[in-house]
Amino acid sequence: QSKNVLGYFVNVERIPNSCSHSPSRISLKEKTILVNLSMAYYRVNISAYNEAGESPQAIYIVPVFSATDLPGQIHVKSQGTSAVVTWTPEYNPKCFVVDWGTGKEDMHMKVVTTATRNFTLDNFQPYKLYKIMVHASDVCQCESFIGHEKTFGVTHFYSVEGVPRTGPTNVTILNVTKHSAVVKWAKIAAEDCLGFLQGYRISYTDSSRKKSPAVTLNSSTTSYHLTGLKEKTTYRVQISGFTNAGEGPLTLSQSFSTPKYGTVEPLCICITHHES
Repeated sequence: QSKNVLGYFVNVERIPNSCSHSPSRISLKEKTILVNLSMAYYRVNISAYNEAGESPQAIYIVPVFSATDLPGQIHVKSQGTSAVVTWTPEYNPKCFVVDWGTGKEDMHMKVVTTATRNFTLDNFQPYKLYKIMVHASDVCQCESFIGHEKTFGVTHFYSVEGVPRTGPTNVTILNVTKHSAVVKWAKIAAEDCLGFLQGYRISYTDSSRKKSPAVTLNSSTTSYHLTGLKEKTTYRVQISGFTNAGEGPLTLSQSFSTPKYGTVEPLCICITHHES
C-alpha cells in the first residue's frame, strides 16, 4: 500500500522530557529527515498517512553515541546518597541541562540557569552505575532543546562502590605444557561488578596444596600465561575480580595437569625400496 502514502509524521522526543505537553509533530513527504541532537536519549516515532488515515507508529530509540570527543569534563563528588556535580564551561550559555540516571528507562532531567557551575543530585542508590550528562543550551524552554542542545560532557559514577558479586565466567585452561599453561576467561558483566572493576586476581595451588603468589591483572585482560609450573603436577586455578571496595568471590576451581614430558614432535621415517 506504499504507493498510496501521502506523507509521514515524525515525533522526536527527548528522554526524559520535562515538558507537560508532547513534542511538536513534523510532517514531511520524503522518507528522510535530518535532526540535530545532543547525546541525550531520544525516542523517534514515525507513522505514514494516506486519505484513509494514519498508520501505527514505528518507534526507534536513538542509540548511545560515543563520548570520545566531548569538550568538557564533569567531576562528581559523592556524599552518601547525594552527589555534587561540578564542571567548568568553555563559554557561558543561557542554561545547562543535566541528565542523570541508570539508563534510558530511568533518567531525570534538570535545567540549571544559575551562574555557579555545580549541581547537587540526591536519592542515589548504592552499588548502581549512574550516567550523568551535562548539555549547554542558549534556549531554555524545554520544548526547544532539540536542535539547540550541545552535550558538554558525560561521566559515570557509583555513589557507593561494592565488590563484584561474581567471579569471571567461562574459565578455560589451554595449551598445557610441561612448565606452562594459558588461562582464559570471560569478563565480569557490568551489572555484576557493583563498582568500577579495577582488575582480576589469579590464584593457583598445586596438588601438595602449595599456593603460588597471586597474579594481579588489569580489567581489560582476559587471558594469562602461567609459567614456572612443575612437570607431572595437578594444579587448581581460581580467578576473582576486584574494585576499589575490595575483592569479589573466586570462581569454581579449574584443574589441569602438566605432563611429565614436553611436547613430542611426530617423527616421520620414510623407507624407499629400490628394485634391482
